[in-house]
Amino acid sequence: MNAIADTTAVTNLIAGYAELVDAGDFAGAGALFADGVFVGSGAPAVGAEAVEKMLRDTVIRYADGTPRTHHATTNLAVEIDEENGTAAARSYVTVFQALPGLPLQPIAAGHYSDRFEHRDGAWRFVSRRVRIRLVGDVSHHLRAAE
Repeated sequence: MNAIADTTAVTNLIAGYAELVDAGDFAGAGALFADGVFVGSGAPAVGAEAVEKMLRDTVIRYADGTPRTHHATTNLAVEIDEENGTAAARSYVTVFQALPGLPLQPIAAGHYSDRFEHRDGAWRFVSRRVRIRLVGDVSHHLRAAE
């Protein structure tokens, strides 16, 4: 294991999630959790299919296939445990959104607490806990709970 390469790989997983969600690729985002759990405001989603379903059921996608969002992940801190082949990361997330008639604005801010494991030559999500601390107008982003 190489601490710099491992930190880069974990950082790329965190960035990849944001890119996939913003692209509306919920299957791709779900695939990042094939061996993991996503814990947000609802019931935990375990595995790729459950995470994809959670995103499809809660996030609004528009005609271009995207949610018209931009996830900015900042203040990233990664800790690699080379002995155990695990890692932990914490970061801030700010979600921006813009639509015709809705100017660019932050709609949510909070933080991620992530855990990873190195298996079969690659880093993988074990868990992501999302804690949103500040909420703006998410009416164009999230489906209303029924």
